[in-house]
Amino acid sequence: MVESRSSSELNLPKTSINFPPSPPSTVGKSRRCSFDRHSNDILLPGTPTSSSDDTSVYPLPPRNGRKSVQPQDIKTPDNHVERDDRLIRLTGVHPFNCEPPLTNLYDEGFLTSENLHYVRNHGPVPRCDDSDMDRWEFTVEGLVENPFTLSVKELITDYEQVTYPITLVCAGNRRKEQNVVRKSKGFSWGPAGLSTALWTGVVLGDLIAKAKPRRRARYVCFEGADKLPNGYYGTSVKLNWCLDPNRGIMVAHKMNGCVLHPDHGKPVRVVIPGQIGGRSVKWLKRIIVTEEPSDNWYHIYDNRVLPTMVTPEASADLPDTWKDERYAIYDLNTNSAICYPAHDERLPMNSGTSTYNIRGYAYGGGGKRITRMEVTLDKGKTWRLANIDYPEDRYRLAPDGETLYGGRVDMWWRETSFCWCFWDLTLDVNELKSTADIMVRAMDESLMVQPRDMYWSVLGMMNNPWYRVVVHNDGDTLRFEHPTQPALMPGGWMERVKKSGGNLTNGSWGERRDGEAEKMTNREIEKDICMTNPEIDRLVTMDEIKEHSGEQDPWFIVNGHVFDGTPFLEKHPGGAASIFGAAGQDVTEEFVTIHSENAKSMMPEYHIGKLDEPARAQLAGEVSEVDPTRAVFLNTKVWTKAPLHEKLTVSPDSKIFRFKLDHNQQQVGLPVGQHLMMRIRDPATREPVIRAYTPISKGSDQGWLDVLIKIYHDAPGRKGGKMTQALDAVPTGHFVDFKGPVGKFEYLGKGLCLVSGKRRRVSRFNMICGGSGVTPILQVLRAVAEDWDDTTECVVLDGNRVEEDILCKSRLDQIASSAVRKCRLIYCLSRPSPTWKGRKGRIGMTMISTEIGSPRPNKDDMVLLCGPSQMETSVHEILRDLGWLDEDIIIF
Repeated sequence: MVESRSSSELNLPKTSINFPPSPPSTVGKSRRCSFDRHSNDILLPGTPTSSSDDTSVYPLPPRNGRKSVQPQDIKTPDNHVERDDRLIRLTGVHPFNCEPPLTNLYDEGFLTSENLHYVRNHGPVPRCDDSDMDRWEFTVEGLVENPFTLSVKELITDYEQVTYPITLVCAGNRRKEQNVVRKSKGFSWGPAGLSTALWTGVVLGDLIAKAKPRRRARYVCFEGADKLPNGYYGTSVKLNWCLDPNRGIMVAHKMNGCVLHPDHGKPVRVVIPGQIGGRSVKWLKRIIVTEEPSDNWYHIYDNRVLPTMVTPEASADLPDTWKDERYAIYDLNTNSAICYPAHDERLPMNSGTSTYNIRGYAYGGGGKRITRMEVTLDKGKTWRLANIDYPEDRYRLAPDGETLYGGRVDMWWRETSFCWCFWDLTLDVNELKSTADIMVRAMDESLMVQPRDMYWSVLGMMNNPWYRVVVHNDGDTLRFEHPTQPALMPGGWMERVKKSGGNLTNGSWGERRDGEAEKMTNREIEKDICMTNPEIDRLVTMDEIKEHSGEQDPWFIVNGHVFDGTPFLEKHPGGAASIFGAAGQDVTEEFVTIHSENAKSMMPEYHIGKLDEPARAQLAGEVSEVDPTRAVFLNTKVWTKAPLHEKLTVSPDSKIFRFKLDHNQQQVGLPVGQHLMMRIRDPATREPVIRAYTPISKGSDQGWLDVLIKIYHDAPGRKGGKMTQALDAVPTGHFVDFKGPVGKFEYLGKGLCLVSGKRRRVSRFNMICGGSGVTPILQVLRAVAEDWDDTTECVVLDGNRVEEDILCKSRLDQIASSAVRKCRLIYCLSRPSPTWKGRKGRIGMTMISTEIGSPRPNKDDMVLLCGPSQMETSVHEILRDLGWLDEDIIIF
């Protein structure tokens, strides 16, 4: 037991838990916000910009990076949705459910960019084009005196707008930990199933007040436009919460100052602070005031914590239990996680560092603040307090009448907390050397504290035991191990302990206690579910599999057995697209990992038979499905293989990967301006990794395919490129998969191009690139220069850090010198050497306006842009400021 001491003797850290004072009145005054680009914060007028005065600023969201329609989405109903490829997919290809890498989420700070905000979709994303947004309508109806229909345009123009920072959290956050103990009926979220954004919209209470609820009205139901196997998604909350301004419930149409992204509810959604994300209905179509809670299928059979003794098998036939509102989840529970040290982070003993700052996030629910963060290095025998920072409080200092993104910022008077907070504690490295683990727990202002042990439930929701990171002392290095990794990603001490036969429910985190027998292990808790019908002995050939690889009678393969997905197309929770995407494929790893015991127990009903031996051999070898004697290598329908012949180093971090085609006369087959897809398996997880690249080979080249790729290696505190590092690890002689061509732009020659299938005449290409983004530029530039009859002009701005980073320089110089009348080439370095005689600095407003023109000098001019995401974003903004239209800017 720890002796009682004064706070000064205990050296208690400072915690930002005091409610800030009300700001001075500014009635009748006009006050403007300035933007500090270094801190990415909004500054209140008249306040210092020094970082020492933390209360003088409130955060702005990070800039959005580049997004695109991902290859795996092209054949799904979500083929209109652009996404960031860093997001970790948790449910296969479709529907889209994802979280960002934990360190990426933490590094973005208090507010999360649109790119990295977690996504929970139950099915296809409803489509609403920009031109249709204003006309999108939803109703306010039910037990009210004045039902009405409201368009998004009327929502914006006829009602007062507010802007709040709000943290949304999926009820499944940290579910992977529960799934390791025993598979629940939910997929495996890691600890990054939460995000914070600035939401702009109308207070829901204003809409409810206009509708005038009748006596007996107690609930407000919401329904979205996402059509699912069991109807439209819907849920409900209590009416008195909706009428309470302190709750902050709103109907939002902006996120971080932008119209809603399709994944986040475009054009309008409900946002409910302090409650699980599943109550914040997206793509809003109906608001219904009722006497009883929602009878929507998704309100009843989702977002519940059933008693821990209810098994997945038993839950299938307990309708009264599911409908019991006592088990419904509304307010979030207290939770926290360690973000640094990151999983598999290594701390060298001889680094000269004597301290390490551990840090992470925490959140409460129902408007409660986190008031205490505690850290233990001895499994809970003793604890120490961590520092707490609440960036949300800085918005409370905004003056009266302050607006942000068109909405009033009125946080100062609220007693409730809408957002997560951050904590940190500096530890002596010698302490870390001698401990086996680091554990943290949070406490909210009602003195509710995270529990020591897990409460397992059939849906795997609201998991919030102490967060534990194991410390491995490898002699020269400390290595840190988190509980799990999300989705199919292997790793984490929980999986390691379970595989070794440890009992994760023994109260000692799977470590065998003195005298503990081996009779109780997780392997005995989890039954081996039989997914086949023992009465079926049919052998299935590969020809039969091919016949059922489309959307007609789709078959798929799990553990060498074949199943017919046709009868389940209407019932599948993820929609028919999930089954179509698996048709004709071996989906063993994904199916076994993602699906619950309940789903596996249903499989005998759909069992067709077992693959015959030739089919097994063909599947194991992944034999190409195309004719190797064909004249053109690339195929848009199926993946084709080519062996890696050699790697040619062209710079410290860039290589040409040369692949040998099927025969010497075989052409690459890539039109000018288009790109191809490459697929390999991640060497650690064995998951397929797919990326788009533009080769430096011409489409007419024969026998060989050359692809120039910049390798992004792991660095301290930063993950490198998943694809580039995996590709760099592929030994010569091994195969890589290719598919294509793909892309919305194609250059036909003599100034004529295709953009999204439409012909367009171009008089001048303004090409802006950086790093390996030069490859698609090289394609078009080469095509123009080599055709003597092509009079199209080309201006190339190639920006890099140092001269060694300029890729394909000799090729570019040769092309420019051979066509000097129509091609102009300009290099620019941000970190030039003293001997550099070219342009210096970054490609910015001055260079672009000087070399390209402002405004657009000719209506037939076009910009081709490719480079690092930050460069593309900044150049795109500059071009817009100079009067260029998006339709005239092609971003590869």
